[in-house]
Amino acid sequence: MLQTTKRPDPPVSIIGAGIAGAWQALLFAQAGHSVTLHERGDAGMTDATSHWAGGMLAPWCEAEVAEPVISRLGQRSLDIWRRELPDTPFNGSLVVAHPRERNDFERFARMTEGHRRLDAAGLAALEPSLEGRFRDALFFPTEGHVEPRRVLPKLHQRIVAAGGTIKFGSDVSAADLDGLVIDCRGLSARDEQSELRGVKGEMILIETPEVQLARPVRLIHPRWPLYVIPREDNLFMLGATSIEAEDTGVSVRSALELLGAAYAVHPAFGEARIVEFGSGLRPAYPDNLPRIGVRGGNISVNGLYRHGFLLAPALAELTLGYVERGQIDNEVMQCA
Repeated sequence: MLQTTKRPDPPVSIIGAGIAGAWQALLFAQAGHSVTLHERGDAGMTDATSHWAGGMLAPWCEAEVAEPVISRLGQRSLDIWRRELPDTPFNGSLVVAHPRERNDFERFARMTEGHRRLDAAGLAALEPSLEGRFRDALFFPTEGHVEPRRVLPKLHQRIVAAGGTIKFGSDVSAADLDGLVIDCRGLSARDEQSELRGVKGEMILIETPEVQLARPVRLIHPRWPLYVIPREDNLFMLGATSIEAEDTGVSVRSALELLGAAYAVHPAFGEARIVEFGSGLRPAYPDNLPRIGVRGGNISVNGLYRHGFLLAPALAELTLGYVERGQIDNEVMQCA
């Protein structure tokens, strides 16, 4: 009797160990594939866009400016975050505004879902540090946030635990690798995708024990909208700039606006200690939407723009579904 054996799946090589590549590697390794994750930088990942990210998991808030596909994929990603890293903080997020920005606040409320209104007392009960600061707020209870510099190493550890291999200091191209190659290089992929551009996102890290927040707070403002994201050890990340430029660093103007906006959230931020300035270049296509491109034995995952930590798990799930079952998401995938 002739016996047949199933041919082993080809190895899966993923280039880029930032948030997009890390989630690809984790889900493929968990599915039993032989996975190697290549990263040209070192384990500190200080040169990666993910190092400078906010880490907000806020698909309902993002609906104010993003296409519906972002909310759809983002909501799916929240389920995956909860499944794979159950200690991820899902304390919700808050949106506030001062009286002069009332019209913009109401517009934000109309254009988003999944929130409930809090009066001043309800806001104070949720975030005592904000007592007396705002007359009301929008509370998005199912949103979450992660600290990129802490969660990315956790994902790398999970990849190894699932049987994957990570090679830092490995500057490779698809031509160097056998089997299936998944390109998650971000802006570095412009050698093959000239339509990619970098959108600078600036951040400031400050420290103060005078303010305690359990969740991100977005301040509505027509000129410098801001988010304040709590970190561990009395740290807060200030961010929200999206600048069509590919230089690095933080401009004086942006620093003044971010710090001024933080002061408008709470005066105690005026006495905070500045710990760090920095910026990252987010990879974006002309439509600012993510894309999974399939060309023969190679796949590219790119264009996550401002939504890397929000979208990466869902995009990895879509890639795995295509490889294993031929499933195609027409909103995201392009097959050549």
